[in-house]
Amino acid sequence: MDLSRLSPSPSSGLVNLLVEIPAGSRNKYRFSHSTGLMVLDRVLHSSIRYPFDYGFVPNTLAADGSPLDAMVIMAEPTYAGCLIRARPIGLLELKDNNVDDAKLLCVPDADPGQREIHSIRQIAPAQLEEVAEFFRTCRSFEGRSIEVSGWRDAGSVPALLDQCIQAAN
Repeated sequence: MDLSRLSPSPSSGLVNLLVEIPAGSRNKYRFSHSTGLMVLDRVLHSSIRYPFDYGFVPNTLAADGSPLDAMVIMAEPTYAGCLIRARPIGLLELKDNNVDDAKLLCVPDADPGQREIHSIRQIAPAQLEEVAEFFRTCRSFEGRSIEVSGWRDAGSVPALLDQCIQAAN
């Protein structure tokens, strides 16, 4: 799978998101840029499952040296390798071993049931805390230091996205 011609942002307010890990999975897949394939990276501790479909925005470069991470709220999980045109509604700021590792939270553009969602303020606080706790727990089992700074609303996304697009060029 060649992602080189895929725009990180197909239009204003949207991102292309490549799913690596479907919601509910314990398997941590990652996209291998060298082979163009999804690779099983590891299996998470039995009590930990991804709360949302999780992946990245192609052709971006985040502070941690990998593409910008992104999650998408879906009624049903998709599959590893699925491309979703998504609307970022906020981001989770965190540091992983003292390196910035923000994660976008998105809704799919193709879901008419989520067409009116434009802000993390429209997501239940308990659901947002579940996501933050997932990263705290997952990283602690891996022996990594994690610091969750908190959620930022959609207005924080464009600057981060632009920075990650520029860094990839």
